[in-house]
Amino acid sequence: MRGWALVLALAVPMEAAATLALPGTVAGAVDAVLGGPAAAPVTLLGGVLLIGAAAGALAAAAGPACTAQATVALRGWLLRHVLAIGPAPQGPPSGDLTSRLVGSAADAGGALPARLGAATALLTSLGAVIGLGLLSPWLALAFFAGVLPGVVLIRLFLREAGQVFTRYQEVQSELAARLTGALAGLRSIHAAGAEDREARRVLRPLPRLSAAGHALWSAQRRTVWQATLLVAVVELAVLATAGWQVAAGALPPGALAAAAGWAALGVGFFEQVEALVGVAHARAGRARVDEVLATAAPRHGTRLLPDGPGELTFSGVVVRDGEDVLLGPLDLTVPGGSTVALVGRSGSGKSLLTALVGRLREPDSGRVLIDGVPVDELTGTELRRAVGYAFERPVLVGATVGDALEGAGPAQARAARADSFLERLPQGYRTPLAELRLSGGELQRLGLARLLAQQPRIVVLDDATSSLDMATEHQVTEALADSTRGRTRLVVAHRAQAAARADLVAWLDGGRLRALAPHADLLADPDYRAALSGAALDPAAR
Repeated sequence: MRGWALVLALAVPMEAAATLALPGTVAGAVDAVLGGPAAAPVTLLGGVLLIGAAAGALAAAAGPACTAQATVALRGWLLRHVLAIGPAPQGPPSGDLTSRLVGSAADAGGALPARLGAATALLTSLGAVIGLGLLSPWLALAFFAGVLPGVVLIRLFLREAGQVFTRYQEVQSELAARLTGALAGLRSIHAAGAEDREARRVLRPLPRLSAAGHALWSAQRRTVWQATLLVAVVELAVLATAGWQVAAGALPPGALAAAAGWAALGVGFFEQVEALVGVAHARAGRARVDEVLATAAPRHGTRLLPDGPGELTFSGVVVRDGEDVLLGPLDLTVPGGSTVALVGRSGSGKSLLTALVGRLREPDSGRVLIDGVPVDELTGTELRRAVGYAFERPVLVGATVGDALEGAGPAQARAARADSFLERLPQGYRTPLAELRLSGGELQRLGLARLLAQQPRIVVLDDATSSLDMATEHQVTEALADSTRGRTRLVVAHRAQAAARADLVAWLDGGRLRALAPHADLLADPDYRAALSGAALDPAAR
């Protein structure tokens, strides 16, 4: 990026300098031709034209390249930051983030060419005014008669356009968020026959988008005709003054050509509406990118875990959403090497509690400790090594199946009962992920194989076998028990069998820990039986 930026930073001022020198060299050539042989002035004029053309060609090539490279760099920076933040509960929805990543970053990427173009236009105008003043102070005075209204006009346009662009991008993001949500629930929408209703919901912001677009077009149209009128008045005043002085003998004939050229350059800044639109675009885009970058990513500590059994402690943990308490206050100790099943109705806080272990969600107060060490004091690598997750809908990352399994081999695939369909793949572990068509159960088994390869101290199973049939789930559960024997396991349980196999059951009710006891001891409580059956039957919990 620095190479193209340097080329642009040199080419644009060079082109502007050649353009600014052109009226003077034209005047010199005209006067020389009228006075006799004019080889030197004409040669100088040709050199200025050549330099201007070469610099313009370089600027034309460097501008888009610089914008493209800046956009790529900014998107990479933004993407890495979003991934570092993790699943932030208060952050923008995924559709909005996509809009910022694709649209706002591209607008912000054009900041350097747009600002350099606008600044160069301003400096060129100032240089032209100086040229007019050197020809005659009267020419500069004639020019300045129209400058002040032009400055006010530009400032008003920039302020209005920046506000409109921000509003336009906000509505675009809202549309993207609605569309992303609709695409995620496409099967349910079709099953309910709600296509028309959902289309109306997604497209509801369109009138506001149209209003913002029309407001921008109106501001641009108004500025263009006002600037055009202003330019005509200023150029007419300068040319009339120059013509009067040439007729009076105060200026040579060539000065008329110089005055015409510098007057056009002087008012050129007020005709740069497109450049100013680019500046407004870049400012609005950068502001929206900076909103995301301002969200601090969680900081990791420097500590490593001591040798230990994997005891997991939740001490005074509270998680809030605004004023609402989602979880806690909660104190819970999971003995090292034991299996604790989390049971509760949908919304009781089971998945939220598991997210705290690996810092997928930060508690608003309280601490989570592994073998006595707070998880926020561990290095990122140590935390990832210590805590392994398997989710209901795991995401495969990488180019091939082998990449996505992150070191899992045939042994882990067999334990997760994934070997049968992996062996049928055309290229085995080298099969590109883009060519995979997996069921929910097959995807879950790959996630479990990946977890087994990690060999974490603490295993978190968040509804990780919900898509398996009961026979396969039993086989996978037995294999998991053998493969993770001696490790601490935290299991979100939706079936009585899973709770019965655990050493202890943590019964959550309304975000609070209602009981911690073996499954057999809790079965006598009808509320527990209702909570377990409700979790098993509630589709939202699955």
